[in-house]
Amino acid sequence: MIDLRSDTVTRPTAAMLQAMANAPVGDDVMGADPTVQRLQQTLAERVGKEAGLFFPSGTQSNLAALMAHCGRGDEYLVGQLAHTYKYEGGGAAVLGSVQPQPVEHADDGSLPLEKLAAAVKPKGDPHYARTRLLALENTFQGKVIPAAYIDQAAQFAREHGLGLHLDGARVFNAAVASGRTAHEVCAPFDSVSICFSKGLGAPVGSVLVGSKALIDEARRWRKVLGGGMRQSGFLAAACLHALDHHVERLAQDHENAALLAEGLRGIEGVKVLAQNTNMVFAEFAPEHTEKLSQALQAQDIIIRAIYRGPTRMVTHLDVSQDDIRKVVDAVRAYFG
Repeated sequence: MIDLRSDTVTRPTAAMLQAMANAPVGDDVMGADPTVQRLQQTLAERVGKEAGLFFPSGTQSNLAALMAHCGRGDEYLVGQLAHTYKYEGGGAAVLGSVQPQPVEHADDGSLPLEKLAAAVKPKGDPHYARTRLLALENTFQGKVIPAAYIDQAAQFAREHGLGLHLDGARVFNAAVASGRTAHEVCAPFDSVSICFSKGLGAPVGSVLVGSKALIDEARRWRKVLGGGMRQSGFLAAACLHALDHHVERLAQDHENAALLAEGLRGIEGVKVLAQNTNMVFAEFAPEHTEKLSQALQAQDIIIRAIYRGPTRMVTHLDVSQDDIRKVVDAVRAYFG
């Protein structure tokens, strides 16, 4: 089966499963799981932060970070289409009593500084929530946010007394695509949530990194949110294996996405809108979306064709160049 719906659909490799089976474990809620401890320390050192904390999911990792940065009645500035605002169930407001202040994105995925400045609330005025944090996302819809912009946003945050958080679910994609290290990409941020169950191919897990004080606060919120796990070293071992073996190969996913976009561009009936890192966005005429999905599934190809708007196709560890050629041929045959 060739599944292009997301890079979350990967399954552990045989080597990853072996690493999981061999992992020494303990009770992580008691701080006694050596594999979890090694993952947290290894990743924190790799991205230049003091400490890390293992979470079951990126959604929970982001939420704990927002709650560690912000108190009840505070707000955070966030993109209108950002994952932490639009796709995480409203957790900051529902569970953290933290108000999101959405801001429209620029075409490159950044949040214009003038819009951010207009959104910051006056200090000391009880009419307003207290602006405490700016949250960015990199990559955003597959786009690598420009490093120069992030430096400017970090300066903006400092000038306004704000924390700076990164939803770095695919931060290693951003690093590989830009030719920078993960340390360089993460350096401007006070906290970064890094997901292992997307392009890195682990079955479960995210790690929040930041200062020791912030991670200590996040650890309390992780417990409150139900994220404390016991012998979670089996899961952490998969993440450690991914760090050692699946980071540099992200370049292959990016090349495969470019190959997919190139092939689809030559097909009448398909409009390729963009290709960024491991994501391709395309439009199909509404009358074809359901039929195309069915025709592809009959050939063991899964996409999530959208009736109105762009269809996202995502390359990953389980998709080869031969798979991409098969997808292009199948789409061409459908429209031919």
